[in-house]
Amino acid sequence: MKHFTIETDKDGIALVTFDSPGVTMNVLSADVLNEMGEMVDALVRDEAIKGAVVTSGKANSFCAGADLSGLGSVFGEIKKLSAEERSARLYNEFFKINEVFRKLETCGKPVAAAINGLALGGGLEITLACHYRIAANDDPKMKLGLPEAMVGVLPGGGGTQRLPRLIGAMNAFDLMMQGKMIKADKALALGVIHETAPGAELIEKAKAWVKTNPDAKQPWDLEKFRIPGGGPYHPKGAQTFMGVAPMIRKNTYGNYPAQRYIMSCVYEGLQVDIDAGLRIEARYFTRLMQRPESRNMIRSIFLSKQALDKGGTRPAGQTKGEINKVAVIGAGFMGAGIAYVTAMAGVEVALIDVDQAGADKGKAFAAKELEKRVSRKKMDREKADAILARITPTTDYSIMKDADLVVEAVFENRELKAKITKMAEEHMRADAVFGSNTSTLPISGLAKASKRPENFIGIHFFSPVHKMMLVELIVGKETSDYAISRALDFVTKIRKTPIVVSDTRGFYANRCVMRYIEQGMALLSEGVYPALIENGARMAGMPVGPLSLQDEVAIDLGYKIIKQTEADLGPQAIKGPTAQILIAMIEKYDRKGRKNGKGFYDYLPDGKKRLWPELDQFALHGVLPEDEQPTPAYLKERILYAQALEAARCMEEGIVKDPREADVGSILGWGFAPYTGGVLSYIDTIGAAVFVARADELAQKNGAAYAVPTLLREMADRGETFYGRFGQDKKAA
Repeated sequence: MKHFTIETDKDGIALVTFDSPGVTMNVLSADVLNEMGEMVDALVRDEAIKGAVVTSGKANSFCAGADLSGLGSVFGEIKKLSAEERSARLYNEFFKINEVFRKLETCGKPVAAAINGLALGGGLEITLACHYRIAANDDPKMKLGLPEAMVGVLPGGGGTQRLPRLIGAMNAFDLMMQGKMIKADKALALGVIHETAPGAELIEKAKAWVKTNPDAKQPWDLEKFRIPGGGPYHPKGAQTFMGVAPMIRKNTYGNYPAQRYIMSCVYEGLQVDIDAGLRIEARYFTRLMQRPESRNMIRSIFLSKQALDKGGTRPAGQTKGEINKVAVIGAGFMGAGIAYVTAMAGVEVALIDVDQAGADKGKAFAAKELEKRVSRKKMDREKADAILARITPTTDYSIMKDADLVVEAVFENRELKAKITKMAEEHMRADAVFGSNTSTLPISGLAKASKRPENFIGIHFFSPVHKMMLVELIVGKETSDYAISRALDFVTKIRKTPIVVSDTRGFYANRCVMRYIEQGMALLSEGVYPALIENGARMAGMPVGPLSLQDEVAIDLGYKIIKQTEADLGPQAIKGPTAQILIAMIEKYDRKGRKNGKGFYDYLPDGKKRLWPELDQFALHGVLPEDEQPTPAYLKERILYAQALEAARCMEEGIVKDPREADVGSILGWGFAPYTGGVLSYIDTIGAAVFVARADELAQKNGAAYAVPTLLREMADRGETFYGRFGQDKKAA
């Protein structure tokens, strides 16, 4: 076998080692499942084998879950089948994993899992099909969990049936609904595993258990088995299900079917025996995998993100390089955040500011974040001290002479950035790349201050840097492929997701997110209740409402952008109610957002917030009567269509060229409703023709924000999709 080895000791205990060749982590592919079936047959067939211990040959990793990349070929094969035939084919395909795992736990011999690293999704489900589970308690990377719901699917290898039978429905829901990943001690306390031990002792202890439990069976295969906490018809169990349904609705607004299907799997499965429960799970998994939400989320949040995280958009002819030292100029909130995540990635950082006090304050940010990790036992003191030591705060530009890359993170002021660029280039290596962290200023214009614009690129971080995963790399008119490649090296090194976009005012993410905020302002000016605007946005799938988002990014930042745009393009460049509202908020009321405790919300001393009661003044013709307020469905369209149309314009203009970058960027950059798979997947799922027709209706009532770009209208006429015209679907064809 290619993925498994079996070594039987003198006591007849087989050590089964899962170790797929050529990869750093084991995953469950069709090939692996086939071999696993052969492995179980071998355990049953060989009378000399009295029991088995299953472990991994990978360091710090047992199994990372299912190989979702193979799903594309499965769906490709069934396109021409009828709906009934398609469901039957998918059910048979998906049920294979349950057949193999069920065969393992009923093989008639004791099987223990020695979990020597993270076991997620299908990886944990393998261990749940073993009779005993012992996990390493000295591995900081050890995580156990069923995170499938986070990419739009449900545990399809028996997880929805075995986990609640082990730890009760309530605890199982807590792990599955939110995709929580837990450490070994928490798993032991819950009853997910039976024992912990140092990694070096796992196999010995697992073998000892196998030797003393020759007649082991799973709890649910015993005659007197009872579900912990009670099943759906048990008085206590019924309360769990009465509470979980409204909780799901509250948290997902009905946008994420995976959570609803997980609840159905558990509710129905716990009323029958395990074999019937596994068939129920497979049916729901089959139904879920045919929904667009699941397919889109898998593609964007898992497959596309994974490809981008590996530098999948590196220009042809460029090779991966190493980033060993980075200089960050500007030790304010953004610069300090960039320095922190860079040091966390093992890279030496020179943090430069105009005075030593400013530079020291920037390093203090990293110290504070590291202290949080130590206090929460996520990191030991020695490691934290080593990370902090990588940051050198200084005012001396000569420290960057051996830096591979320089990131400028000063205020959004063209003259200041030009001055910094010239000062830095006096000391930079000839092959070092200069990156400007700007959110709005065109890179080609900033590069005019550079003596070597071919090595000048935009590196746009999102705030707060240590929490936001997206980084936009902005290519100016003279930016070289070499500079793009080196910037990709940097962003992937610090474990962020890069997208490469062309130069324009606002680039890609800010252009689209401004359409979101503008619709919030437009609805406010139309007399829609502020609370309805905010709640309608969340019901559409956005993480926060547009008014709250403007508070978070700072109203005064929006104000400065408006003033800079007016200075660059003239007063006529700013249209609509957004400018009027933001200017009034700053000039009349000094409401800057969360940063000064007052914006569209009032921020209270107890940490809570409430909408500013005086927002009604921005309704141009007064607040609409209650019976004229828009429906949530209408608000959803207003909010999502405006953003998607701007993304389509960016594709038409060549600002973004790859649908994967547009979709992943929209989810990670500003939180575009993840269940859609991203802005372009949203259009593709609706269908270009239907989308264009509705956009035209919205444009008649609401103006230019809903104007359909020529590209999208052309696609509607031809029946095309973005992924079919520009993306991986085209390449596959």
